[in-house]
Amino acid sequence: MPLEPVLIFELATLGLATGYMAGLLGIGGGMLIGPFMTLILSARGIPADLAVKMAIATSMATIIFTSVSSVRAHHKRGAVRWDIVKGLAPGIVLGGGVASAGVFAALKGSTLALFFAAFVGFSATQMYLDRKPKPSRQMPGTGGQLAAGGVIGFLSGLVGAGGGFVSVPFMVAHNVSILNAVATSAALGFPIALANTVGYVVSGGSVANLPPGSLGYVWLPALAVIASCSVLTAPLGARMAHRLPVAKLKKVFAFVLYALAIYMLRKGLFG
Repeated sequence: MPLEPVLIFELATLGLATGYMAGLLGIGGGMLIGPFMTLILSARGIPADLAVKMAIATSMATIIFTSVSSVRAHHKRGAVRWDIVKGLAPGIVLGGGVASAGVFAALKGSTLALFFAAFVGFSATQMYLDRKPKPSRQMPGTGGQLAAGGVIGFLSGLVGAGGGFVSVPFMVAHNVSILNAVATSAALGFPIALANTVGYVVSGGSVANLPPGSLGYVWLPALAVIASCSVLTAPLGARMAHRLPVAKLKKVFAFVLYALAIYMLRKGLFG
């Protein structure tokens, strides 16, 4: 599948848009890249089941680059809760490895799409309703954060997202401000992406009929174009996150997630 000009334009546009949204909402970009990459690959003759898996894996790989660009902008403003990053990261690496290197390859693409839709829809509802946690509720201790990180990493590995669709609502539910949660989620995107990308490369290494330029399930030409564009706009999104009112930021987060959930639900049900 050659990188003709139209395809390069589509991937570059996707990279610019997802980089901005990653910085704005801390969702790593994978929540946007997955559905659109599925559409792009399917339109070019990749079988639906394989297209979903390649889209998920490639979108996760781009987060390695996007998260670094985004978190630098958030860190400069003192918004990243590094204590939470340290608490969640070990579980995230373990959970992501289990999902991407094992469970991911065993599940059908349509099943993964339905998982994606279900968890994204749930996260969108939690964010839209803006339920206030009890003032006394705080982040759990070491064991609780290890377990929570495992769940976040595992779900991220299944759907190819940076974990913000779970980690941001989780942190907000424990009285972490939405701005700190978005910034911290951006920082968590790096260990999530690194662990899961290694898993996708390993689990996809023996798959037949992958398009040229594939490394396991990761399609390297798309990764190169999307990543090089997304790192340009991630800092811009991060700056906007610090300017938007909290309530508006939550609503934007929720509506973006609802749109993606609907698309992936349709993909999972009808191919």
